[in-house]
Amino acid sequence: MITSEMGRNGLNFLLFQTGWLVCVLYPGLASTGLAALFLAIHMVLVSTQRGAELRFIAVGILLGSLLDALWFRLGVLGIEGAEGISNTVPLWLIAIWALFMTTLCHSLSWMTKRKWLPFVLAPFAGSFAYWSASKLGAITLPGHFVSLLAIGAGWLVLFPLLLTIRKHLVVEVAS
Repeated sequence: MITSEMGRNGLNFLLFQTGWLVCVLYPGLASTGLAALFLAIHMVLVSTQRGAELRFIAVGILLGSLLDALWFRLGVLGIEGAEGISNTVPLWLIAIWALFMTTLCHSLSWMTKRKWLPFVLAPFAGSFAYWSASKLGAITLPGHFVSLLAIGAGWLVLFPLLLTIRKHLVVEVAS
């Protein structure tokens, strides 16, 4: 394990950003496998509470995937050429959720310093991530503006909820 908090947070940030980009540029089984490898590296080198963090990641994957599934079902999100499976959350997107959850315990843990901050930043950051993925061709936003509003509203609720869950599942947060 990396002993420096700055080193752990830096590696966590790098693993997430690289994993997100690879999954979005090359959505499929190979990028999902790479994301799983990044998650394993994170657990070995970054995580200070592996069991608690794994439980938190599992909860986040479940909640994030349910939200994405709702968005696919309602037509907020889509995947080009995947009309028949538009209600299914692809594995590479689930992998992104797993990697994202690690950041809440490490490189994004600073978000809890101000109680209002997650409510202000999350709707914009979440929408921006999905918009960016759409510009890179991984997903579509069928109702562009309405899709972005729906995603922002979802993140307004989900992100603070995840931070609250983290507080209860991961006792000592490396910030």
